[in-house]
Amino acid sequence: MNARSEVKVKDAAQIPTDMTTGAKTAQPRQGRKAKRRMLMVSLPLVLVLGGGYVWLTGGRYEGTDNANLQQARVSIAATTSGQVTKVAIQDNQHVTKGQLLFQVDPTPYRIALEQAQAALASARLQVEEARAALAEAQAQLKSASDSVAYYRTQFDRQKALEKKGIAATSALDTAGHNLHSAEQAKAAAAQAVNRALAALGGKADIPTDRHPAVMAALAQVDRAKYNLSQTSVHAPAAGTIYKASNFKAGTFVGAGAPLFTLVETGDTWVTANFKETQLTHMRKGQKASVSFDAFPGRSFKATVEAIGAGTGAEFSLLPAQNATGNWVKVTQRVPVYLQLDAPDPKIGLRTGMSASVSVDTEHHRSLDAIGGLVGLN
Repeated sequence: MNARSEVKVKDAAQIPTDMTTGAKTAQPRQGRKAKRRMLMVSLPLVLVLGGGYVWLTGGRYEGTDNANLQQARVSIAATTSGQVTKVAIQDNQHVTKGQLLFQVDPTPYRIALEQAQAALASARLQVEEARAALAEAQAQLKSASDSVAYYRTQFDRQKALEKKGIAATSALDTAGHNLHSAEQAKAAAAQAVNRALAALGGKADIPTDRHPAVMAALAQVDRAKYNLSQTSVHAPAAGTIYKASNFKAGTFVGAGAPLFTLVETGDTWVTANFKETQLTHMRKGQKASVSFDAFPGRSFKATVEAIGAGTGAEFSLLPAQNATGNWVKVTQRVPVYLQLDAPDPKIGLRTGMSASVSVDTEHHRSLDAIGGLVGLN
């Protein structure tokens, strides 16, 4: 066989099968076309179904990362003025409710209490003296009344004798003078009784401690006792002392002047600023989850406690005035307050920590809403 014959044989061996067996190659091509058509139909359908599912199940959870942890802060101040003699705390120290924080020099207030107690004893003594004065005045009034009765009898007797011509006119004048003097003495004794009765508050049998002067003295004693008790300042709640590094013994404090701060660790909540468009289905009592930047990967349960009465801009120092012609609409944010459900005190939450909040509004979209969007209803 020559070279030209070998080339022809090779060319014949390399002829494609579809040219020799066309029926066998047509079926794979048709199968690939069918798969392409199915993929072209099924892929958009899957996307539509998936998007519909996401839309129907979406809108239930509303979240924001514009949130902060808040804890109640109490400004600690002395109720009484004076020099601090004892400081029982340090900065950033945890204290319990009722624990002693510091003490003001109690000496002036102890002296004031003793003075008030002495004034109370004096007031009670004055009441007893008024009782004795009333009794004396009443006795004098009775004596004066008896004298008036006696001298009236004498005057009447002398008058009768004078009419009969037995007694002299001078004797009648003397009896009349004595009667007039007795009546004047009786009137003076009656005034003394009234004064003694007034000193007892108008009641002869008034209890000593119900007398106005004694009640005033008792009030002064109570005030002095209160001031003395306030020289020892105790923690109003459990928490952490803050900004007390410069508070030392020997400092003179004034009544009502803030000295340092107590952060109440037992009163903790989260303030989350949601957009106004996120509040449509948000209600008090809904459950939420909170995560803090300081504890990544850890979630805390919370409950919506309240929704703010207005936007943050509305209660700012200088509220925005939207009546101008260059007004631009901006989505406002409303504070939502969430109460943490029994946080572990060992975690070490600190006021002001950044947080992310997700609220379960329990809202579900319906197919009717889809119809309304596309104009089917």
